[in-house]
Amino acid sequence: MARGRRPAAEVRSEVLDAAGELLLEGGMGGFTFESVSAASGASRTTLHKWWPSKGALALEAYFHAVEQQLAFPDTGDIAADLTTQLRAFARLVGTTRAGQVIGELIGQAQSDPDLSAAFRATYSRPRRDLAIEAVVRAQGRGQVREDVDPEIVVDQLWGACYHRLLIPDLPVTEEFATALVDTLVRGLRPVSTNPCLDTE
Repeated sequence: MARGRRPAAEVRSEVLDAAGELLLEGGMGGFTFESVSAASGASRTTLHKWWPSKGALALEAYFHAVEQQLAFPDTGDIAADLTTQLRAFARLVGTTRAGQVIGELIGQAQSDPDLSAAFRATYSRPRRDLAIEAVVRAQGRGQVREDVDPEIVVDQLWGACYHRLLIPDLPVTEEFATALVDTLVRGLRPVSTNPCLDTE
């Protein structure tokens, strides 16, 4: 009995699994539609139908591979949540091949319009929104001053990490991430005599 056609979502997930493994093992240098097709069993025609360039495929595969490691917690404590998230990001890009890969993707996005658009839509904007929403919730709880711009908070924290990643004079470490949040949170919190709001 002939096997029926598998659901597209299942095939797409298998392609992303295979592409993510290839990407994190070898970086962008050997990443091609041909290599992903061979590793996943999906045809090149299928890959080109879903992704306009190898950069767009690589970006989605990257996010597919690291998404669970970058889950954003919501414990009700903005300092703890930002620290947990930023330390996870620092651990990922500072100690695994993921740091090299995301650096390569950012570099290629400067000359690949499809990758640039995919980067904003698939990775940077959704990740940015998660952090912004966390800060807005914290403002509603009175943990962050109402006049603080959440967009700038994201730039100050993640921007500092990307600066070290792309201009590697100093490493991206978990200790660095903790210090970033601690330094910033001291300026985010409203003036209060409540010792519970003070950072040790």
